[in-house]
Amino acid sequence: MLTSVWQQITLSTFTLEQWREASLLHQVLAPLRRWRQGSWLLPWGDWIGLAIVVVLFALAPYVSTTLIGVLLLAAAALWALLTLTDEAGPGLSPVHVAVAVYWGIMVLATALSPVRGAALTGLIKLSLNILLFLLIARVARQPRARGLLILAYILTTLPVAVYGLRQYFFGATALATWVDANSAVADVTRVYSFLGNPNLLAGYLIPGIMMSTVAVFAWPRWVPKGLALLAALINTLCLILTLSRGGWIGFLIAGFVLMILVVQYWSIWFSPFWKRWALPVLLGGAAAVVVLGVISVDALRARVLSIFVGRADSSNNFRMNVWAGVIDMIRARPVLGIGPGNDAFNSVYPLFQRPRYTALSAYSVFLEVLVEGGLFGILAFLWLLLLLFHQSWVQLQRLRETQDAQGYWLMGAIASIVGILGQGIADTVMYRPQISTLWWMAIAIVASYYPALSKRSFKLQQE
Repeated sequence: MLTSVWQQITLSTFTLEQWREASLLHQVLAPLRRWRQGSWLLPWGDWIGLAIVVVLFALAPYVSTTLIGVLLLAAAALWALLTLTDEAGPGLSPVHVAVAVYWGIMVLATALSPVRGAALTGLIKLSLNILLFLLIARVARQPRARGLLILAYILTTLPVAVYGLRQYFFGATALATWVDANSAVADVTRVYSFLGNPNLLAGYLIPGIMMSTVAVFAWPRWVPKGLALLAALINTLCLILTLSRGGWIGFLIAGFVLMILVVQYWSIWFSPFWKRWALPVLLGGAAAVVVLGVISVDALRARVLSIFVGRADSSNNFRMNVWAGVIDMIRARPVLGIGPGNDAFNSVYPLFQRPRYTALSAYSVFLEVLVEGGLFGILAFLWLLLLLFHQSWVQLQRLRETQDAQGYWLMGAIASIVGILGQGIADTVMYRPQISTLWWMAIAIVASYYPALSKRSFKLQQE
C-alpha cells in the first residue's frame, strides 16, 4: 500500500510516449515533421541548441541581463521549433511534470495577483528560464553534449574566479556596504569579480566547484583531470574570499552531499570494513578541516560567529526585519500569493515593510516562493524537489552498477541543486539570471538521464 502511494507521488511508473503518439495534436503537427525532414539545419537542431546554451553560459558573468534575456529568447524559440517538428519519443520525465505544475500555479498566481502587470513580467522571466530547462534537458540526453555543456561552464568559471583572486590581492572597491561596520572584518576585501556582488559570485561558483570536482573523476585523461582539479581549487578559494556566509553554507552542504554520493557510488568495491567506516571517516575528516580553518583564520572565524549573534549583526538584523514584513505579506495572501518576480514583490512589500528596511526580495528562497505562489506554490516547489532527488537517486543506482562515468555529472548536478538551495535559506541570489540559469541547468541535467531508464528498470523498482 505504502509502496503504491510512494510510486504515485514520485511518478515512478510515469510514461507519456504512448499518449503523445495517439494524441490529436501530434497528428495535426505531421506536416511540420515532414517539413523538418527536408530541412538542412533542423537535423542538427540539438547541436545548434547546445551552441546557444554554451554561448549563454560563456557570456552570463560579463554581459547585461538584457543580453541574457535575448539568448534565453533564442533558446526558447529553438526549443519550440524542435519540439513542434519532433517525432514522438522519449524525453519527458516526472521532473518535467513537476516543473509544469509549478509553472501552472505561477500562471494562476499571476492571473489573480493584486499587481497583475508586475507579476506578468516575473512570469515571463520564469517562463524563459523554464524553456531553457526544456532545451537543456533535451540536448543533454546525449552524453557528449552533456559533457561539452559542463566543460563550457567550468572553463567560464576560471577567469571569473581568477579575477576575484586578483581583487583580493590588489584590492577592490566595495560597491555597497556588505559587512557590518562594527565587525572585525569590516576592512577585509570581499571579492565580487565580474558579477558585482560577493553573494552573487558565491552562488555562481557553487555549481562550478561541484562540477569541476566531479570532472576530476569523470574525465579519463590526466591533463583534463589536472584542469578540473585546478578549477575546483581556484573556485573554492575565490568562494571563501567572498566572505559570503550564505555561500559558505551552500558550499558546505553541497560538499558534504557530494562526498556522501561519491562514497556510496564507490562502495560497490569496498570491503565490509570500509563500507561501514568510509563515510564517517571522510565526513569527520572534512568537518575537522573546516573547523580547523575557521579557528585558525580570524576573518573566517569572525564571519562564521556573526551568523549566531542574531540582531547584533546589522546584516542579520536587516534580514530579520525584512522577514517580518514578508511573513505579513504571506498572511495577507496565503493561498496563491502575489505572483512571481521582483517587480510584484517591490509593488506590494512597501505596504508591509518595517520603517527604513526596504528590500528587493524576501531574502530567502523558501519565503520568496511562499510570497509569490502561496501555499500551492510552495507545495509544488517541494514536490519538484522531491521528484528531483528521487529520480536522481534511482538513476544514480542504475549507473552505479556499471560505474558509468556519466554518474559523476549526475552527482555534480544534485550537489549543485542542494548548494544553491543551501545559500537560498537566507538569500535570493538564485533569482538573478546568472544563477537562475545554472539552477535550471542542474535540474535539466537530472531530467536528461530519465530516457535511459528502461521499462525493465521500472519493473525492478516495483518488485
